[in-house]
Amino acid sequence: MTTARRRGALLVNLGTPASPAVADVARYLREFLGDPRVLDLPAALRLLLLYAVILPFRSLRSASAYRTIWTADGSPLLVHGRALRDALGKTLGEGWAVELAMRYGEPRIDAALERLAAADVEDIVVVPLFPQYASSSSGSALEAVYRAAGRRWNVPPLHVAQPFYDAPGFVAAWVAVAREPLARFRPDHVLLSFHGLPERQVRKSDPTGAHCLASPGCCDALGPPNRFCYRAHCFASARELASALALAPGAWSVSFQSRLGRGWLEPFTDRVLPELARRGVRRLAVVCPAFVADCLETLEEIGLRAREQWEGLGGEELLLVPSLNAHPTWVAALAERVRAAAPSR
Repeated sequence: MTTARRRGALLVNLGTPASPAVADVARYLREFLGDPRVLDLPAALRLLLLYAVILPFRSLRSASAYRTIWTADGSPLLVHGRALRDALGKTLGEGWAVELAMRYGEPRIDAALERLAAADVEDIVVVPLFPQYASSSSGSALEAVYRAAGRRWNVPPLHVAQPFYDAPGFVAAWVAVAREPLARFRPDHVLLSFHGLPERQVRKSDPTGAHCLASPGCCDALGPPNRFCYRAHCFASARELASALALAPGAWSVSFQSRLGRGWLEPFTDRVLPELARRGVRRLAVVCPAFVADCLETLEEIGLRAREQWEGLGGEELLLVPSLNAHPTWVAALAERVRAAAPSR
């Protein structure tokens, strides 16, 4: 009788610089924005834009922003990622080995696969920690995992957990995190702010070439033309969260943050804030359902810059609802997704 071997789970998030020093941030941005799935432009134009425009200016700004949120233990994204990894390992139990990797920066995917191989796992469940699918996030992470796994002499069997933008466990975790802060804060309006994406990338996800962004209601329902559409996934997340949190119609809306250049998904978060202020909203709560861990885009872009903008507009207060991080309800939901993605022996 053979003894069942352990199984592996590989959590993959976007990444973080090693420190808020300009050199480390520039190194991180070079890898991140040099990815052709992120900056999906012809190679010559991508490199020109990266080295002549983005790195000389954005590295300084990003390093300054990272310094405002950096902790004694390091980058918040990495700190929360490690906590999630450890909690998930405990929840899954002795039969599992769990590792965390970043698509860009440390810990690297190939090193995480090496640690799983050393743990003698039978197979690996890969979990891209991006609720809504996009080629520039989930697609890039999976490509990197496949490439790293394929370089190994013994290529491990891989099973991929699907995007979870409307999964009951994901929604329940957000309710568990957000309900109490929202009840205490009593907002006039709840803004669901998602990470931005170039419109061209949304259109490229449409196999028909005729559905995505072709009509105002193109994201009202999901079907074959938009099953890989990031925008449709965002609106699906928003509908499920608004319903689960019992938000009244008109008391919530969707926006997109973190844009880089023109032609990105609208409405832009920083332009929605003045509109809400003009409508008389004074107490604004912001939820960021595209992020499962607090990071630069939540803590600095919303928690600091958006709050400062809101106060300058005459708003009374802006509440950033914390992300899922390693909340027990999220850990339990993630463990369920990992088990479901692993085929039965």
